[in-house]
Amino acid sequence: MTGASGYIGGRLVPELLDAGHRVRCMARSARRLRDHPWAGRVEIVEADATDSAATRRALDGVDVAYYLIHAIGGKGGFAEADRRAARTFAGAARKAEIARLVYLGGMNPEEELSAHLRSRAEVGEIMLGSGVPAVWLRAAVIIGSGSASFEMLRYLTERLPVMVTPRWVHTRIQPIAIRDVLHYLVAAADLPADVNRGFDIGGPDILTYADMMRRCAAVAGLRHRIIVPVPVLSPWLSSLWVGAITPVPGSLARPLVESLRNEVVCAENDIAEYLPPPPEGPVGFERSVALALRRVRDADVATRWSSASTPGAPSDPLPTDPAWAGGSLYTDERACRTDATPERLWEVIEGIGGGRGWYSFPIAWRVRGALDRLVGGVGLRRGRRDPHRLRVGETVDFWRVEENEAGRLLRLRAEMRLPGLAWLEFGVHRDGPRTVLAQRAVFHPRGLAGHAYWWAFRPFHDRIFGGMCRGMARAAEQERTEGTADSRRAP
Repeated sequence: MTGASGYIGGRLVPELLDAGHRVRCMARSARRLRDHPWAGRVEIVEADATDSAATRRALDGVDVAYYLIHAIGGKGGFAEADRRAARTFAGAARKAEIARLVYLGGMNPEEELSAHLRSRAEVGEIMLGSGVPAVWLRAAVIIGSGSASFEMLRYLTERLPVMVTPRWVHTRIQPIAIRDVLHYLVAAADLPADVNRGFDIGGPDILTYADMMRRCAAVAGLRHRIIVPVPVLSPWLSSLWVGAITPVPGSLARPLVESLRNEVVCAENDIAEYLPPPPEGPVGFERSVALALRRVRDADVATRWSSASTPGAPSDPLPTDPAWAGGSLYTDERACRTDATPERLWEVIEGIGGGRGWYSFPIAWRVRGALDRLVGGVGLRRGRRDPHRLRVGETVDFWRVEENEAGRLLRLRAEMRLPGLAWLEFGVHRDGPRTVLAQRAVFHPRGLAGHAYWWAFRPFHDRIFGGMCRGMARAAEQERTEGTADSRRAP
């Protein structure tokens, strides 16, 4: 399994395990998978799909390999990166003599494709020409809690009762529920050895994007949405519009929007001749939306689009050597003592961001998020997958969890646009009868602009970082007081 840290892969792994398969996950960093609930049930090996030797070792003894890697959202050159990784992986699979390759990509209509769909189609052709029996499952828009396509649809629908939209809102689409996608992916492992082809997969409904927004609004209990299409919004302008309204950043919104100009409707249903349909039949659009919205309301979202690596975002780990010689490191260290228990303080720390915010100078955080979106960054709108628990590798607003040692240490790595690299750490320990919150911000400047950035904002650090430390300590004490009062009132 490749792409196990992503939206599809993270959901497919437990489905394969429940179907009785033994699963090996290949990841560039094993620690990115450490906190998934299924991590203890799989074998994890480290390898980069562009490293032929490492990939060949990862595939040793494998019967079926799932290829779920795609560089969506990357800037120039993402197609070449996709091509190189696919060729390397396919070649390693052939040398390892595996029995089956399974690839999930986009549909391949007979018209000029967007760069995103064209790259996915090229990867599909590489898999089919690998010399290994391969199946390329071709899906249009996938509807499920946490998918980028669904969050784009949901936020556009919820926030805009009247929408001025591009012409692509009248393009026909055959969406498919995530549970049906997973069904076909699991079943594909048992296809006969002589099957080497692509299959279109889709749900029972063919809709325009405008239809999808109206039906989504109806399922969510919202008033009828008024949609006014205009011919002047280019894909670039549309992506800026989507980036301003939804949590999906412009770098990811653009390839999604460009793909919507292509009609993506199943040209065949041949898969029914080889694989059984989903046990309860294909999930219709309204039901798939209702299921996704319920998951969101219940904070029961298993994986999210933002869990995948953000193209162009820094991935360098925090330098931990006290005598680090890699250049300048600026730090801002704070410590706040509280009467709250370590457990209560940790609940506050692990719940930071998203709906709870950052406990200091909220206007400054909102402005920083808005500025980041303006320059093409992810901003604050990615929020959190779960309001209470964090996994290594997932996102919190414009941060990504780099380390999470329950009850002791949380380290976040910045993914906003910066002239350098930044981290934010929170630690908990006891000091006699009191609990200490140890907070540290670390910044590695890049060039003169990086040094200027640190010193320009240095006067605001007490308001932002100091306020955050004090605010979190107060929040832990308030929850402790409220909890004590509640317990006194209990019969």
